[in-house]
Amino acid sequence: MTVQATAQPTDDGIMGVGALAPAGRGYRRYALVLLMLIYVFNMVDRQVVNILAESIKRDLALHDWQIGMMSGLSFAVLYTVLGIPIARYAERGDRPLIIAAAVALWSGFTALCGLAQSFVQLALIRVGVGIGESGCTPPALSLIADTAPKESRASAIAIYMLGAPIGSLLGVAFGGLVADAYGWRAAFMIVGLPGLLLAAAAAATLREPRRGAPKASLAAAETAPSLRDTLRELAGKRAYWRMVAGVTLQAFISYGALAFTASFFLRNYSAELAEASARFGLKSVGLLGLGLGLASGGTAIVGTLLGGRLADRFVARDPRAYAVIPAVGAIAALPFSLAVLNAPSMTIAFALLLAPGLLSAMWLGPSYASVQGLVRPESRATATAILLFIANLIGLGLGPLAVGLVSDLLHARAGFTEAAAIKWSLTGFALLALPCAWAFWSAGKTMREDLVS
Repeated sequence: MTVQATAQPTDDGIMGVGALAPAGRGYRRYALVLLMLIYVFNMVDRQVVNILAESIKRDLALHDWQIGMMSGLSFAVLYTVLGIPIARYAERGDRPLIIAAAVALWSGFTALCGLAQSFVQLALIRVGVGIGESGCTPPALSLIADTAPKESRASAIAIYMLGAPIGSLLGVAFGGLVADAYGWRAAFMIVGLPGLLLAAAAAATLREPRRGAPKASLAAAETAPSLRDTLRELAGKRAYWRMVAGVTLQAFISYGALAFTASFFLRNYSAELAEASARFGLKSVGLLGLGLGLASGGTAIVGTLLGGRLADRFVARDPRAYAVIPAVGAIAALPFSLAVLNAPSMTIAFALLLAPGLLSAMWLGPSYASVQGLVRPESRATATAILLFIANLIGLGLGPLAVGLVSDLLHARAGFTEAAAIKWSLTGFALLALPCAWAFWSAGKTMREDLVS
């Protein structure tokens, strides 16, 4: 018989598992900021390859499908597979040490990307980056959910999820500037090394709430449900699986677009981009990185925070808000995304990017917060890892590869120029926002009865 911990308020008002070791407000804020910074570098190291893609393609003589493979599938395979066993260990083990080891591993492999001399070498090193990053989000979200009050859980998770847009912004902006000045190899090395300092900070300063917790709580942690038990718990949660479908489609669209947005601008607005870069004393990749970072990454920061705040405000009245907010964001972003791909000038395209940057990020806080509430506290890391396994294997792994393959086919078989091929490939995949919005919306039908914590 398994001892189950119940969520109870601790002395300072936080919600924990069986009153897990109380932490002061100052420490909780510090821990949340540190975890968010770790996620920032998680995304920097993951996404910097996108602004470097055209330079890598020319230097290593690659096709678009190889760019998609390098930025997506080679990273995602072990990233997704290892996420579940790491999450299983996180249900019982020391989560700060798991996170610290993961940061050190992916940071080291990111720096090694700068030494790659061929597509095969670069793809294999990206596998190493994925192995490291698999140990980040499941234990981090589990830690946050153990300490954040239920009524502000979506906002707390949204703050952590700010790492995605901030990391993407810094990855394309800083990566582009460094690549212009020193080349793409230096960019990988420079963005990879700071993660080692964050790994040391996580190991030295983050606390595992289970340390010093009451015996009942420790017993619950040590007898966490098996993977089979967690899957059985999730089997009847229609809201969970529909949220997984929505997140997967959103990831497929987003990662496919992220991998080739820089290539789209460099191919379709090359003359305008070169002229604008010269006015600022920069090269095309450097200016493009800054522009994409500010236009899409900056607004995504606002969208992520807005989604979390809206969820906390409306979920108290109706839990279906967890699903409605992502659905509205996805469908509202679609016309702007299509307009970007058909803009008559680079300036207009950048201006139009502001809207989908904001709207497409509103799903992060509500989606991941709903997952934390759809299962018992002792199953949260595993439920998150299962979501990430599906969403990242299909979205991150296949999204960039699919966009690249379609682009190559349009160029080789249909006679499209490289500029037109990537434009129409991205246009087709943008339309997947329609089934994405439907999946999120349908999750709301059973959200109220499926929530348990």
